[in-house]
Amino acid sequence: MRGSDERSGSLFSYVDLEARIRSDHPLRTIRQIANAALNDLSRDFDKLYTAFGRPSIAPEKLLRAMLLQAFYGIRSERQLMERLEFDLLLRWFVGLGVDDPVWDHSTFSKNRDRLLEGEIAAKFLNALMGQHQVKRLLSSEHFSVDGTLIEAWASIKSFRRKDGGDQDSDGPGRNAERSFHNEKRCNETHQSTTDPEARLYKKGGGQPAKLCYIGHALMENRNGLAVLGGVSRATGTAERDQALALIDCHRGQSERRITLGADKAYDVTAFVEDLRRRSVTPHIAIDGHLSKTGKPRKTAIDQRTLRHAGYAVSQRCRKRIEEVFGWIKASAGLAKIKLRGRDRVNATFTLALAAYNLIRLPKLLAAAA
Repeated sequence: MRGSDERSGSLFSYVDLEARIRSDHPLRTIRQIANAALNDLSRDFDKLYTAFGRPSIAPEKLLRAMLLQAFYGIRSERQLMERLEFDLLLRWFVGLGVDDPVWDHSTFSKNRDRLLEGEIAAKFLNALMGQHQVKRLLSSEHFSVDGTLIEAWASIKSFRRKDGGDQDSDGPGRNAERSFHNEKRCNETHQSTTDPEARLYKKGGGQPAKLCYIGHALMENRNGLAVLGGVSRATGTAERDQALALIDCHRGQSERRITLGADKAYDVTAFVEDLRRRSVTPHIAIDGHLSKTGKPRKTAIDQRTLRHAGYAVSQRCRKRIEEVFGWIKASAGLAKIKLRGRDRVNATFTLALAAYNLIRLPKLLAAAA
């Protein structure tokens, strides 16, 4: 029998959000794990707010909403608030009732910035990885590291001389013509007027130079989860410098030997020596580029390391870190960051790492059960 297309309206409607979400929905497991990590941050939240005044948006709801923005690739706070208006699944995850009003996008952004400035994203990632059910999924001995370019929210036209010596007129309108003909530009003499902390950088020969940051991640090799991460200014040595910083931060005072997989950009003698002084075995891909004389570049990895069976395993596992960066850029929308300033970009990138871990945890926990 054909159903009717007539609208059936009623004066009253009773909607139980908990009953509307199916029992096997992956967001149920994600919300449970995220809430456990948020409970561990209660004291850190208290430090961000005063004891008097009007109640603000609960920081737990803010963070859950920010996670949804990464899960579903929602481009802006306006779109996020619009989705919360009608999407019962999103309302349930954030913790809003059916009749609860949704925040104004500007109010949400202002309160979100308070969390970004309080280093809550890094603390949330640490709390998430410290959960007992998550901790048993992580490797404590084998890791990989890599970096990726994060394009800044700034036009190349904003890259002007620091001394203000540009001769071109701004002209009418917001997008005036800008001539760079025969002009040498570099980070020492120029900076962006839109995002001064972004630097002009190109990935390699033949690649275009862009205003960007470099995002870094330290991944454990058992299940490919990101245990630490952050953003630095784009320099030629940033990836190696931040790799050492991430290792030191993760290990603390531990002297236990670990392995570190990385691509050929890390095949530098000074970096390998720094790893060995930290009791880290470098499982780094060999840089076989030819020099100008036609000779292969000398590698810093010795034959003893290459003969070890674990080296080949690390070389296979380290490539999974590209899955982390690929999801963050394609799904979470961080290929071109929509915030300015290194601190805010760093917090957003770190929260995206936590979001990546969360979307993978339901299946990993189910397989380990």
